[in-house]
Order: sequence, then structure tokens, then C-alpha cells
Amino acid sequence: MSLAHSALFRAADRRLKAEAGISVSQQGVLFVLGRQDGVPITEIADVLNMGYSSLTGLVDRMSDKKLVRRMPDSADGRVQNVFIEQKGRDVLARTLADVKRINGALLQPFSASEQRVIERFLTHVAKNAADITFETNAASPQSERKSS
Repeated sequence: MSLAHSALFRAADRRLKAEAGISVSQQGVLFVLGRQDGVPITEIADVLNMGYSSLTGLVDRMSDKKLVRRMPDSADGRVQNVFIEQKGRDVLARTLADVKRINGALLQPFSASEQRVIERFLTHVAKNAADITFETNAASPQSERKSS
């Protein structure tokens, strides 16, 4: 799974940089803001499972490209809210079609019932990733082999 994820991420990142001038991570920020604008930077970091300092640098680069802007929250000046700019909306609209095409191409070789299983699996991973990765080794195949 790790090899498949890395290969797909690198290929998508190269294509996005060549065609839209953004990275996959920047596209993720645009997706979040496309659903809800004016989101605190910490919330975007949580949604994208990124470190706050990494995301801050990413948002700064996106701001330099006029894709987004940061503004202090009116109620709490320590909070930085991120807003999508028109250029960011335009890039999001262009790249969303590619994401849909890529998702379709990924699923095309599978039957409808197989696609439902894949969707269930990916939803399970997305919702439970932290719990899955932090489970004890007691149930791992290696520990089962050692105990037999």
C-alpha cells in the first residue's frame, strides 16, 4: 500500500506542478477551503494530517502565488484564518476535473461490487488511521509467528 500511495502521490504531484503550478499538498488546502472558506490554519492542518509549521509555510507560499490569503480571526487575533482567493478558486475548478478523472481511471478495472469494497476499505483507513497505527503489536502477524 505504501508503494502504491507513494507512486500515485509523486505522479500526481509532478502533473499538478507542470499543469497548474501547485503541489498535491497545496491542492489539498484548496479542497478544504473550497468546502469551507475562512478556516483556521490549525483546522486545515488537522484535516490534511499535516504539522502546523509545515502547513504555515505551505500557506505562505500559496499566499505569495495569490491563491489564498491569511487574516487574523476577528474574535481571537492569535488565530489565523485562511481564505481562498479567486485565482485559487480557478485552480481548484481546473484541478478538480483531473482528480475525478484520475479516481475514475483508478477504479475502472474493478466491478461495481469491488469498487464498493474498495470504498469501504479506504473509508475505514481514513477514519481509523490513528487507531490502526497505534495498536499494540499483540495482534500483528509477526507476534503471532513468534508465539507459535
